[in-house]
Amino acid sequence: MSARLVVLVSGSGTNLQALMDAAADDAYGARIVAVGADRDGIEGLARAQRAGLPTFVVKLADHPARAAWDHALRAAIAAHEPDLVVSAGFMKILGPEVLGAFPVVNTHPALLPSFPGAHAVPDALAYGVRVTGCTVHLVDAGVDTGPVIAQEAVAVEDGDDETSLHERIKVVERRLLVEVVGRMARDGWTVTGRHVRLGDRDRLSQSQPPGRPGTPGRPDTGRSTK
Repeated sequence: MSARLVVLVSGSGTNLQALMDAAADDAYGARIVAVGADRDGIEGLARAQRAGLPTFVVKLADHPARAAWDHALRAAIAAHEPDLVVSAGFMKILGPEVLGAFPVVNTHPALLPSFPGAHAVPDALAYGVRVTGCTVHLVDAGVDTGPVIAQEAVAVEDGDDETSLHERIKVVERRLLVEVVGRMARDGWTVTGRHVRLGDRDRLSQSQPPGRPGTPGRPDTGRSTK
């Protein structure tokens, strides 16, 4: 059985599209069962709808407090019984209910822990680094502070501005996200402290709670279990 993915988006959904393209191959090991968003009228939702995927929208403004939004988002995600949630350009900080219920993977356009937050690319340019890149990481309660799964460097070229540098990072980011999610789906993963180990499925099945029947085992929250 393929692992079940819920993908969260806030914008154009280019990372979502990369995952959709990969999941079209049965050998990828994962399938997208729903796409969620925090706003209406975005291309990410339109991509999902054109592909015939279920979608849902949970707006922060529709709830009296952030905790109520977090509760509603958890319920909307849980309705699709995912094995893994992928934050693919989702521009809201996830709360404790969501993070306590599902493992969540995110991408960030810098080599964490350098340049966390929403302005990673201009921050890297302003600092004058010659190499930046992207990070795929598990999400925790902080801002871009979760355990790193994979990283890849991108050189800063003379004359780069925010747009040109970010476009090159996005190319790497999409490929790395697809690779990491596929490996997690097919082979499982373990987390020890801040160290994420992909694969090792046999050891995982012995030492960690299983995922949904027929899918790789995984830690219940995607965070440290030791």
